[in-house]
Amino acid sequence: MMWRFTTSARSSHAPFIAAVGLSARMLAQSAYRAGLNVAALDIFGDRDTRSYAPLWFDIGGGGISIDRQRLFDALERTARLPRMLGFVAGSGLEPLIQQLCAASRLPRFIGNGAAATADVRDPRRFFPLLDRLGIAHPETTFIRPAHDAGWLIKHANGCGGTHIKILSDSDCANSDDAYFQRRAFGRSMSALFIAARGEARLIGFAEQFSMAAGSFPYLHAGSAGPLDPPRVVKDKVVEAVEAITAQTGLTGLNSIDFLLDGERVDVLEINARPSSTMTLYETAAPDAWPRGLIACHIDACLDGRLPSVSQRVTRSNQTGQRVLFAPYDFVVSRAFSETCFTDPACHDVPHPGARIGAGEPVCTLIVTQASTRAVMAELDRREALLLQRIETCHEDADAVIPSSA
Repeated sequence: MMWRFTTSARSSHAPFIAAVGLSARMLAQSAYRAGLNVAALDIFGDRDTRSYAPLWFDIGGGGISIDRQRLFDALERTARLPRMLGFVAGSGLEPLIQQLCAASRLPRFIGNGAAATADVRDPRRFFPLLDRLGIAHPETTFIRPAHDAGWLIKHANGCGGTHIKILSDSDCANSDDAYFQRRAFGRSMSALFIAARGEARLIGFAEQFSMAAGSFPYLHAGSAGPLDPPRVVKDKVVEAVEAITAQTGLTGLNSIDFLLDGERVDVLEINARPSSTMTLYETAAPDAWPRGLIACHIDACLDGRLPSVSQRVTRSNQTGQRVLFAPYDFVVSRAFSETCFTDPACHDVPHPGARIGAGEPVCTLIVTQASTRAVMAELDRREALLLQRIETCHEDADAVIPSSA
């Protein structure tokens, strides 16, 4: 179940942190930057993650899912590591947060508690809260609309766009986390913020990108930022973040997703955990976060300390990230893996011999340019190059994928 990579181990005196999620690379990389020893728990075990984490635990449950028992078993093992600070949760753990907060024999959970998480993740609590605070959001109901046209069905415990579908006759809301939301217009945006003791500090704004794939009309495909929206938009988002934080007691890194139509802001949801957009700010302005954002997350959660205003990311270079999805089933060749691993734009690089199904993530492209337009052009160029590599780098006869023990 565990692989050990001594080349990435830090000082034996450095504390350990467990980075947990569907993919732990972003959390592991930021924690490694902070000088921490990292135990990574995810379903991919990609080359990047294992280069940052001296310990890796496979918590995959088949396909793109987490196995609950393997997750809890792995966390119990990390609890015995020396100087273990606790674990930080990324995406994919939303359905398990309540259980993780209540379980014994696990490391300390460094993040939002069960009550704060429920306040913003339970749609029956979150949208009435927005109404009480006077914060705009798309029309939302828990009773199926009389007509499907113009409505979405969402599930609060999902992530990455896999929880959103266009409402059709075949859908039924038979789970507690399902709700209906009228389709709204605007750019899909997010803002990363950090909170402690009822206060919040905005870190930056980003644009979110999605794609239609199979039955998923809004599958998350990447983001770009930091962006500099008009002052009136900034003020509305900051006001919403501060009001929600004061009411719910959110702590650490969180993000707010919203639609921007002109100067109108419609709030969609709060991700009560570190967001993938944190990579944008650490990459575009690394000097602003010399210890990494996970260090700030730990400070806020454990000590109630927020970064100073001067540490907020201002608009400079633009960074974009895009997930590359497999165009068809293929086996990762040694040549493809090695070439991608040495490419500074490629992250989450799979091991030789990994079998990737059509539509599954292959790796993540991250580039930095002077403008958003240049970022998108460079991402397009890089994506075309990677697709060409997939076509030309065939499976090696001796390819071997490292397996968990």
